[in-house]
Amino acid sequence: MIQYRILCFFLFVFISTFAQVKEDKAVDDLNVKALKTYPSNSREAIQLLQKAEKIAKSKNLQLSLAYTYNNRGIVTRVIGDYPKAIDYSKMALSLTKDELIVASSHNNIGACQRNLGLFEASLRSFLAALKIYDAKKDFLNQAIINNNLGLVYKSLGVIEKAKTYHQRAIEAYQKLNHKKGLSEAYNNLAIVYVEEDNLEQALSYFKKSLDFEIQLNDKRGMAESFNNVGGVYYYLEQTDSAVIYFNKALKTEYSNRNFAGLASSYNNIGDVHLYKEDYNAAKKCFDSAFFYANKSKSSFDIENTLNYYAMLYEAKNDYKMASEFYKKKGVFQDSIQKLSNVKQLQELETKYQTAKKDTEIAKNRAELAENELKIKQKNTIIFGSLGFAFVLGLLGYLLYNQQKIKNNQLIKEVELKAALVKIETQNKLQEQRLQISRDLHDNIGSQLTFIISSIDNLKYFDIAKEKLVSKFDNISGFTKNTITELRDTIWAMNKNAISVEDLQIRITNFIDNAQLATHGISFDFSIEDSVNAAHEFSSVEGMNIYRIIQESVNNAVKYANASQIKILLKQENNKMIFSIKDNGIGFSESEIELGNGLNNMKKRALELNANFKIISEKEKGTTVLIEKEIS
Repeated sequence: MIQYRILCFFLFVFISTFAQVKEDKAVDDLNVKALKTYPSNSREAIQLLQKAEKIAKSKNLQLSLAYTYNNRGIVTRVIGDYPKAIDYSKMALSLTKDELIVASSHNNIGACQRNLGLFEASLRSFLAALKIYDAKKDFLNQAIINNNLGLVYKSLGVIEKAKTYHQRAIEAYQKLNHKKGLSEAYNNLAIVYVEEDNLEQALSYFKKSLDFEIQLNDKRGMAESFNNVGGVYYYLEQTDSAVIYFNKALKTEYSNRNFAGLASSYNNIGDVHLYKEDYNAAKKCFDSAFFYANKSKSSFDIENTLNYYAMLYEAKNDYKMASEFYKKKGVFQDSIQKLSNVKQLQELETKYQTAKKDTEIAKNRAELAENELKIKQKNTIIFGSLGFAFVLGLLGYLLYNQQKIKNNQLIKEVELKAALVKIETQNKLQEQRLQISRDLHDNIGSQLTFIISSIDNLKYFDIAKEKLVSKFDNISGFTKNTITELRDTIWAMNKNAISVEDLQIRITNFIDNAQLATHGISFDFSIEDSVNAAHEFSSVEGMNIYRIIQESVNNAVKYANASQIKILLKQENNKMIFSIKDNGIGFSESEIELGNGLNNMKKRALELNANFKIISEKEKGTTVLIEKEIS
């Protein structure tokens, strides 16, 4: 399908920090000129920033160097090299604590992380920047962060929240009469309406964005807006208009040298050729798109192009090649998820090699010491009497032999301890994998079996259309729940440890989705200041805590007839306490039969080695408590 370029708005560092960077006028002037130049000529902007960097290094100006590095990161992100852009902004963070440069760096890193598909990390980076701008009452940059938060929530599928943040940004930009900001916000809001299939409204907002970009003569913004307007025309089946706009975008992206933008434009034009069944022209476009997607290292563009290849061969009835590209797409998706694991393995390998070298050095030193001892013994034998020398030689031999035995024993003890530690670590990892595997088998396996059984049963019944639609709706809802649980399990498996902050983000996303799916129920999630946010649980512990909270909320929604559900996390000494409370109809535990949900919660609490309590009274609501001892 047509790919819309989402615009992550950049922070204008020269507006908010220029007055504070007064170390060197030449460096400041070069930075200001670069930031004015890069929308129309990114190559010239990079050359200006390289000159500024050289001056700052020669004069050892740390603040100016940090300022220059972050601006280099912004320009590098604009041309689509996201990993290198992150490196530049991190270099800026390592050089200064200036709040405006720090906030701008976090925003740029967050925008790159969003483009690389690291949505939770992106959310943390944007919130770190927003915290600084809120404290400074910087309304322009508050609007920028609100726009970027809307993008992240759109990527997470929380559409209404995404609309809210983009509307906030538009209102702020209108008060400030900020044309660039209005262009970015209208563009991103239009993409949300595309997601909802409201194409006429989306086209209206895309054209507003394009008008502002033309007024500003921002070639990068013009290229992205051309692409987006063309995309809507394509979906409206006005393909001639779509091709006109896509070619305008392609021409502009070439002048910008924006590799990610070129990949997007070629994919869009190729999609039109695919629609018209001009397969040779489509393949040429997809080949160009794949080349530029790899050059920009944009995971989204690479995955999108692989999908287009599969669609092309499927349309040509070459199912073998189509299958190959679908497999390549799957392998690529898996490789993205495993990047963090590969990095950890590389770090472990480095530590192992360092320890090995230290052991070899220690062994060499021991051998040198032994050689020195032998030399001293020989000198003593030469200058001593034969009898006295014989005695000393005998004693020296005995001492050497005893020391050798001790050294061998120490080496064996060290090797045994290392082997025991390795075995213990492997056992813990295997135990966690088995527990997560059981969770996958018990939950996901049973749910998929139910879906298959439900679909198979439809073959044996003569069902009216309305009932058939209802049946499929039920199966669809059950399938979505299964996918959500699978994503939650994968989230836990990809982490060696789950922090309180990770749980907070995951629970917040779950509560946001529950709020959208229900009516008449107020949700509240809070964490007391006493809680140690840096505390980490194992992946299995974190998964079990999340599942208990999820099951408690679902039970309250389904059975409690509640109007309010509160989730509270607090810490008392060495206890972490999770509380899920509703104001529903309550129940008497002695009068009801425990279902699978309550039994599963008790089972998970037992695996957590945590105290689990259900406090309920008819007409007075229900409270679920989890008390977990922490070290």
